Amino acid sequence: MRLLLLSDTHLPQRAQQLPAPLLAELPCADVVFHAGDWVDTATLDLLERLSRRLVGVYGNNDGPALRARLPEVAYAELGGLRFAMVHETGPAQGREARCAARFPDADVLVFGHSHIPWDTTAPTGLRLLNPGSPTDRRRQPHCTYMTATVEDGRLDEVLLHRLPPR
Repeated sequence: MRLLLLSDTHLPQRAQQLPAPLLAELPCADVVFHAGDWVDTATLDLLERLSRRLVGVYGNNDGPALRARLPEVAYAELGGLRFAMVHETGPAQGREARCAARFPDADVLVFGHSHIPWDTTAPTGLRLLNPGSPTDRRRQPHCTYMTATVEDGRLDEVLLHRLPPR
């Protein structure tokens, strides 16, 4: 099972549209995760239309229209792995312990907010993934998103994709 992870698209404030390489990944993904800060409902509509399965949450910059359609926290069981997703996890320091305590039944936590790619594992075994942002690199060298595969109850091939400058 192939996964596509993205967050913090901030459309149309940070870009007018999602980057072409990211859009090209959509047909390859069995499940698309968006960890919040969509900003516009058009992006949600687009991903709902183009994704086989979409798992999304709202972020701190998402208004009432998005909050009416998306949860604050989402859960999905995929290929024997338990996924949780939330937009904000707080400061980087202590993140693994905080998230492991908040999501004790999850194997993988997808999150956003910082626009900083993140891939760590808590002592409990919880894998924490932040795909960064495909449209707003902030202080990062590149805009990014992630792909991964789930096979036989394992998360494999977690790849951070760097997008070309706009």
